[in-house]
Amino acid sequence: MNEELNNFRVIIEVPIAWGDMDAFQHVNNIMFFRYLESARIAYFEKIGFLEYMKKAHVGPILASTECKYIAPLQYPDTILVGAKTNELNIDRFQMKYTILSKGTNKIAALGKALVICYDYKNRKKVSLPERIKNRIIHLDKPIST
Repeated sequence: MNEELNNFRVIIEVPIAWGDMDAFQHVNNIMFFRYLESARIAYFEKIGFLEYMKKAHVGPILASTECKYIAPLQYPDTILVGAKTNELNIDRFQMKYTILSKGTNKIAALGKALVICYDYKNRKKVSLPERIKNRIIHLDKPIST
């Protein structure tokens, strides 16, 4: 595994499907956001956020996301997508992603996301539950702001 992924505690493996490519014979840009989403959901599962949300109706909501494309991906290949939290605040956290091609052993993209803690029942932003905050700190030791 590439050293770029050494600092990630959540890494998923995704095979590139033929249908992920576009007319230009590389993976379409929108697919990168799907790969990031899959890693984000795996991260939420790891910290217990989705389970918590089912019970408390408080969970993550995506405020913003971005992707910096570095190299094209093509079928056939398999990618590794790392997800982690690098900044933690009272009601939000910033995630960082790396997408690595196993075929070339090179980084294909870097991503970021801003995730807000949201009360779905009352439709408002709320503080991160201590339990979830502690799991994030234990997993990634992010910078608190």
